[in-house]
Amino acid sequence: MKDVVILGSGPAGLTAAIYTARANLAPVVVEGLKAGGQLMDTTDVENYPGFPEGVMGPDLMEKFKQQAERFGTTFVRGDATRVDLTKRPMTVSTDEETIEAKAVIIATGASPLELGLPGEKEYAGRGVSYCATCDGFFFREKEIVVVGGGDTAMEEALFLTRYGKRVTVVHRREELRASKIMADRAQANEKIEFLWNSVVEEVLGDGTKVQSMRVKNVKTGEVTDRSCEGFFVAIGHRPNTELFRDLLPTDDQGYLTPGKGSFTELEGVFMAGDVHDHHYRQAVTAAAAGCMAAIDCERWLEQHGS
Repeated sequence: MKDVVILGSGPAGLTAAIYTARANLAPVVVEGLKAGGQLMDTTDVENYPGFPEGVMGPDLMEKFKQQAERFGTTFVRGDATRVDLTKRPMTVSTDEETIEAKAVIIATGASPLELGLPGEKEYAGRGVSYCATCDGFFFREKEIVVVGGGDTAMEEALFLTRYGKRVTVVHRREELRASKIMADRAQANEKIEFLWNSVVEEVLGDGTKVQSMRVKNVKTGEVTDRSCEGFFVAIGHRPNTELFRDLLPTDDQGYLTPGKGSFTELEGVFMAGDVHDHHYRQAVTAAAAGCMAAIDCERWLEQHGS
């Protein structure tokens, strides 16, 4: 039986691993099919403290992992396929094995919703982005496109006007789904242009970076290519909470409902990062949440005879 099993290997999960490992809890991290989390799709990270020249997303996550390994963390590849968090000991199953645990930290994160366009995956991190706060800085005085019509898209578009020469919002309808205050704010901004009744059909580039998009007017059928260097998809995120839907409360978007600190409603089960935080969604806040979950977990284990 393990003292603690951590589900997820993004900034939250690996920070939790570093702290619990240094507390001699010998954590086991189930990495998930997308080991390293969303930063694995990010090129330059310039807003993580301690890297004044910036760092590549995958390189940053490799440093996290090496630090966790140094203190004795064990890693299990692949996804957790089933969990039982209501009995003692708790169990976490993968395709290969079942692990018994006294405590579990859920740090499975969230996944950005993708459009599924030709070129989207190819240019992810090379012009295609799912986070304006993370990547807006790289598009100073560039043509930027935002796809979406909800509050998230308007927030991203407004934020990107700080950097881009022009921000074009592509929306498939004639009116926005965003709240009136957000819609009014975006439409009043002189740097934001709207392409109504339009959908993007393909992201185009030169093999190394985005250069343009192919967009279709759904009313007229006209297809045109429009130059852009930053292509931001802002149609929301999907929390990776499928395993816990019948075990823990979630909000209407599927995110775990925050409890007191990192505690969930189940004894010995903790949460950290984007799996419950859909407000900040930053590597540094996820890492901080991982630290808090680890400390809460360590103290809980001390109180319950570990």
